[in-house]
Amino acid sequence: MYKKLFVLLLLAVLGWSFFTLLQTHQERQSLNPLSKHYVEKGPDEVGAPNLVTAIVVTYRGFDTLGEVTILFVSAAIVGLFLKTENRRRKYKIRSTSEILHAAQRLLFPVMILFGIYIFMNGHLTPGGGFQGGAVIATAMILVLLTNPESPISHRAFNLLESVSGFSYIIIGVLGVLLAGGFLDNHILPLGKFGNLFSAGAIPLIYSFVGLKVGSELSSIILNLNDVQKDDK
Repeated sequence: MYKKLFVLLLLAVLGWSFFTLLQTHQERQSLNPLSKHYVEKGPDEVGAPNLVTAIVVTYRGFDTLGEVTILFVSAAIVGLFLKTENRRRKYKIRSTSEILHAAQRLLFPVMILFGIYIFMNGHLTPGGGFQGGAVIATAMILVLLTNPESPISHRAFNLLESVSGFSYIIIGVLGVLLAGGFLDNHILPLGKFGNLFSAGAIPLIYSFVGLKVGSELSSIILNLNDVQKDDK
């Protein structure tokens, strides 16, 4: 009885708090100084039509570094908890549909290319490294759905993740040494606005982010698949 009364009282307090907040809330009618600088100066300073990616990769590059670090730690934790012994039980592969096999052969290269396209064009169109990496990892899921015993190397993904992450840090440090700050894209010429090879180092930065995200998510998928095989 008392527990229910406490819950009702808590809901009433929260409801009153939100109601008061809505009553006093006033929407901002103009951009704050920082946002105004991004909008007015961003295209000229970074040379990227997609201002969102320009902010994420350059102005707020440390945030992106933190995000990929969190993803790396998450992948490492999953690999640690799902680590299996160096043994394999007899695993009987369940037959999958011929339609699925045909779709996998057709869609796998298309999905890989599409993922690469997304992170290489992140400065021009909606997308970027995280979205492109997720598409690449989805292609890995399709392969494992078709054949769980596919010879996909953990070592290859670990190497790709390490190289791309290290390269990302190197570009960031070069921005400090050669330009105006960490991940400053002016270490390369900005190029012609709107072209693929423009916005300085942003396409290169997003390529490394996409490869790192794709390899980390794929490693999680492979670890889960290994556990499934060992449980059979």
